[in-house]
Order: sequence, then structure tokens, then C-alpha cells
Amino acid sequence: MAKKDITEENKEDVNNGGYDAPKNINEVEVINTYELEEKAKEVVPKGGFDYMSGASGDEFTLKQNTKVWDKKGILPRVLADVEFPETSTSIFGEELKVPFVMSPIAAHGLAHQTKEAGTARGIAEFGGSIMSISAYSGASFSEIEEGLKDNKRWFQIYMSKDDEMNKNIIDEAKSDGASAIILTADATLGGNRDRDDRNKFVYPFGMPIVSRYLKGDAKNMSLNNIYAQSKQKISTDDVRFLKEYSGLPVFVKGVQTPEDAMSAIGAGADGIWVSNHGGRQLDGAPGSFEALEAISQAVQGRAPIVFDSGIRRGEHMFKALAAGADIVGIGRPVLYGLALGGWQGVKSVFEYFEKDLKRVMQLAGTQTIEDIKKARLFDIK
Repeated sequence: MAKKDITEENKEDVNNGGYDAPKNINEVEVINTYELEEKAKEVVPKGGFDYMSGASGDEFTLKQNTKVWDKKGILPRVLADVEFPETSTSIFGEELKVPFVMSPIAAHGLAHQTKEAGTARGIAEFGGSIMSISAYSGASFSEIEEGLKDNKRWFQIYMSKDDEMNKNIIDEAKSDGASAIILTADATLGGNRDRDDRNKFVYPFGMPIVSRYLKGDAKNMSLNNIYAQSKQKISTDDVRFLKEYSGLPVFVKGVQTPEDAMSAIGAGADGIWVSNHGGRQLDGAPGSFEALEAISQAVQGRAPIVFDSGIRRGEHMFKALAAGADIVGIGRPVLYGLALGGWQGVKSVFEYFEKDLKRVMQLAGTQTIEDIKKARLFDIK
């Protein structure tokens, strides 16, 4: 399938419901996840691909997310008596077979016709990880459950300006089986995403979860229009509200400074999610990995840390865990796998990261995830 440009001939298809997302279901050979992006570009309509892969401004922070890995190196350890490394870990009492989860991302239907249900099935078939469901999902909770089939899930909320509506959404998420709430705090409005503006991109389908507080169901809306109808003044009071009402562990996502991490914990947050939204918000912000070590040193184990933005290899996961993360989130590579092979492509991406992390662990002389956390990284000049 060749990629589609947004021209007068196909603008209606891309923007008004005739969106031609891939629909094939097949395993995907993953040599590395950078190549997945190149291959996905050939099969995903241009507007959708630019939305998934693009970022804000000059895309400095997007590029920095992957460049910063080259500032730290891994010390190989020998005579370490390591064989068949063990990747199991836990968070909030939930046992995982790998230390990585699916980060919350909107609108999986841009990548594949099965939308979030396809991603959910891929994660469920892999087993032992967690899917973070975005409030800006293009699928309903029930549709996602068809793929997820009782697998663990967290729910990421973009809050309404009406707290009664927020309670309604939280109630539905809890009824669906969410075991934690993720408050995305760094997206009170959209970044200046030039690619989307140039394409005049709008969502080709609705967003069932947040449609209850949108004027319309998000179909044919731009991201800025949707953000404008969501709550924009986010404070520590919102952390307290979510914690008290949900009764679930609450993450604050988008943390990039030690001060914000401590503020979140002081407001009752159970977890800190270090992320710069994949470079899609404030351009010129640090690469996510640049912020991690200082935040970890400030938190000092008071709350688990999830890290995302820029994960493309097992080495990246290792470095993030060694620098203070407890769990790593993966995002774009999963969507590219979804585009190339549906749920089987998602499973292929998860299997790649598991295999690649184990390879790095053995070469670095680390048997367990706790061993990684004790590993020393070195500065690369």
C-alpha cells in the first residue's frame, strides 16, 4: 500500500471519515524500531503519519529524545555469572514479566483500522505488561476490552472542566478494570505542531470516552479544538481530587523537573511519570532522559518512576532503569508495529524489546531488573 498525500483528491478521505488506515494482520520482523518508522510512513496516510511521528516547533526536543542516549554509556561486566536474564518486576503490587508498558497515546485508529482494540490484543497476546488507555482513544472501553481480555490496564485522563463529568469518566474507567489513573499535566493546550497545521489535520473519527464533554465527538476536530474544551488549569488540587475520588494510585505524567516531582508527591501522587510528551508540547525542553537522573535523586524512592519519550532500543531501556526509572513506557514504535501488522505487529514490537533488553542485560552482567538499577553508567564526552 503506498502512502497517501493530502491533496484535493483525498483530503475528504483523510479528514472526513473515509480514512484509509492499514488493515493487514501479520507478524513484523523488527531489526530495529527506527526502520519501523520508515516502513510505516509508506502505508499510513500522510496526515495520520505526520500526526503520529511529528512534534512541535523545530522538533528539537523530539530529536533530543533520541540523541541524549549518546551522553551515557553502559559498562560491560564480565565474570558476572549471568545466564537467561530475568526481566520480571512489579509496580503497585502488579507483577509484570517485563519492565515496560504501553504509554498512553491518542487515536490508534490513525495507524490501523482496528484502533486501540488491535493494540490491546497485541499486548494481551504478549502478556505480562500493561496498556495505558488514553482518554483521547478512538475506541470505546468495551471495544478495547475485546482485544485486552482482562489484561492489566491503566487509564490516562484529560480532564473535563466539569468535575462531575470527570467523576463519570473515572467511574467508567474503574468499572472497565483500570488499576491506576494517569494525569497528563503537560498538555493544557497543544504544542505548535507545524506538520498538523500544514496538513490542516483533523481527527477522522470520534473519541467515545471524552465525547460526553466535547461539542461534537471529536470527528473533524483539530487537536487544539479538543484541548480547548478540556480542562486547561491543572494544579495540585487536581491530583488530590483524582486520588480521593478514584481511590486508585495516581501518576502525574509530564514531569521534567525535581521541583514538579516533589510537588506532585506532596499533593498525594503515588507515581511520577517522567516524559516530555514525545517532544510534542514545549519545543526546546530537554530530552526526557536528560531530566531523569535529577528527578530520581529528588524522589529517592518515595514513589515509583515511569519514564518515556525516546525509547527505541534495549540499551535505552537499560539506561533509563539504571538512571532511576522503575518502569519504561514505549509509544511510537508500538503504533508503527500496529500500522505494519495489526495486533501481531504490536506483539512483534513487544517481543523485540523483551529480547533486546535481555541481550543488553547479559552483556552488561546484570541478572535482574534490580541489578540494572545498581548498574553504573559512564559519561560520554
